Amino acid sequence: MHTVASRPAASQQDARLKDIEALVTAKMAEYHVPGVALGIVKDDRVETRVFGITSIENPQPVTVDTVFPIASITKTVTATAIMRLVQDGTLDVTAPVRQYLPDFRVKDETASRSVTIAHLLSHTPGWEGQLPIDDRGTDTLAHFTTGLDGLPQLAPPGEVWSYNNAGFGVAGRVLEVVTRKTIHDALRDLVFAPLDLTHAFTRTGMAVTHRFAVAHRQTKAGQTEVLPPFELIASGAGGGAMSLASLVRYAQFHLKGGKVGSRQVLSPALVQQMHTPYVKKNATTDEMGLGWHIRRLNGVLTAAHGGTGGHCLHVQLVPDRDLAFAILTNHVQGWRLVQHVERKILGSYEMLAVTPNQATGGNRGVSEDMRLHCTPLAAQPALEQYAGTYQRPPVATYELRVEGGALRNVSPAGSIYTSQLGSSYSFYGPDVAYVASEDGTGVSYVGLPIEFIRNGAGAVGWMRVNGRIAKKTS
Repeated sequence: MHTVASRPAASQQDARLKDIEALVTAKMAEYHVPGVALGIVKDDRVETRVFGITSIENPQPVTVDTVFPIASITKTVTATAIMRLVQDGTLDVTAPVRQYLPDFRVKDETASRSVTIAHLLSHTPGWEGQLPIDDRGTDTLAHFTTGLDGLPQLAPPGEVWSYNNAGFGVAGRVLEVVTRKTIHDALRDLVFAPLDLTHAFTRTGMAVTHRFAVAHRQTKAGQTEVLPPFELIASGAGGGAMSLASLVRYAQFHLKGGKVGSRQVLSPALVQQMHTPYVKKNATTDEMGLGWHIRRLNGVLTAAHGGTGGHCLHVQLVPDRDLAFAILTNHVQGWRLVQHVERKILGSYEMLAVTPNQATGGNRGVSEDMRLHCTPLAAQPALEQYAGTYQRPPVATYELRVEGGALRNVSPAGSIYTSQLGSSYSFYGPDVAYVASEDGTGVSYVGLPIEFIRNGAGAVGWMRVNGRIAKKTS
C-alpha cells in the first residue's frame, strides 16, 4: 500500500493517526477500494495520508493533488457561492426564487410563488429531488429548471426535509442568472479562485488534465473493475471535482469563519448561518443548515456533507473543537469505509460518537448503515399505522403491508428507487426504522434508513427512504 505523509516522520508516530491508517488499510481490503485520500485538520495542524492507486487499469499512486469527483459535496460549494452574493447584497436567501427567476414554476402555483432560496439550500422545497440533469452545455440548468413546470408537490415548502438534487439545480440556475455567468464560471470566481483552490474544477476537460482517480465497482464475479464512462455535469447539485489538498483548504475556510490566511473572504456571520440549523429532519435528531448537514454528537455540533456515485466521499467540520477532515475514495462501496473512518476520527480526536439508537437517519449525501449504532426495539410499534401506499412522482410508488408480524415492502419492481427497499423494516425508535432484510433484487442494502413523518394531525403523512420522501396517499 502506497502511503505518503505531509509531516515529518516524527508525526507519524502519533498513535491516533497510526490507528486510523490501519483502519483505512483494513477497510480498503475489505471493500475492494483501490484508492483513498485522507486529510485531518486539528488546531491548525494539517495531516494528510494517501493510500493505493488511482485506477486498476492505469495504476498511479494517489497523492494529495490527485483529483476526485466530489459529487454532492458540490452542494456546499453552491451554497458558499450564494452566500458570497448575499454578502455583496445581490441576493437574499429569504427571498422567493421568483425574485431571480420570474418564470419559475412547478405544478403547484402556491409553491411556485412561495419557495425561497433558503428552501433550496436546506432541501425543503417539497418536491421530488432525484431528477436527471442532462448535459446541454451552457443551456443545461436553464433547460432543467424550465422542465420542472409539471412537477407535483409532495409537501408545502419548508415543512418536510427531503434530500433534493433538483432544488440545488434550481439554486445553480439562480447563480447563473444573478452573476450572468455559467455555473462553471460562477463557482470558479466566487469560490475556487478566492479560496486559492488550485485543484478544483467543474469542467471534465480541466479535471482530467491532472492525476485523476477513476471510479470502480465489483463485478458479479467479485472482481474489481473500472466504472465507465466519466463526465462532470456541473449542476449546483453535483459536478465538482477537487484534490485532497484543495478540499482540506476548503474545509479550513469554513472552519476558520470564512478566512483564507489573513483575508476575510466571507463574513463569520454568514459562515455561521450556513452551519446553523435551519430545519429539523423530521422524525430524527439530525438538522439541516444552508448546504451543510447538522448532527450533534454528545451535544457537540458537527456539519458535514458526503458525495456518492462511482466515488464515495465525505467532509466534516466540528467548529467548536477546531477539527475538520475529508475522506475521498474511488469505489462505489467506499461509503462503507467512510462511515468507519469518520467514526474513528471523531472518537480518537474528540471522544465524540453517535449514541446507541440515536435517530440519525436522513441522508448526508452518502449512504450510512444504521446497524452500526441501532438495534431493534424489543417491542415494535403498532405497524398498521405505517401500512399503505406512498407516492413520489415521477419516480416511484411504494406499497407497505403488515405480513407475518413485520412491515414489508410489497411494491412491484418499476424503478431503482423502488428496488432499493428491502422486504422488511426494523424500528429502533419512534417512527424510525431501517431495512432489515434484502428484497432479492441485489440492489438494496441492509441497514438503509427509513423514517415516517407525521402531519399536523399526528397521522403518518410521509415515509422517507434514504432521505427522500414519498407522500402517503392511502
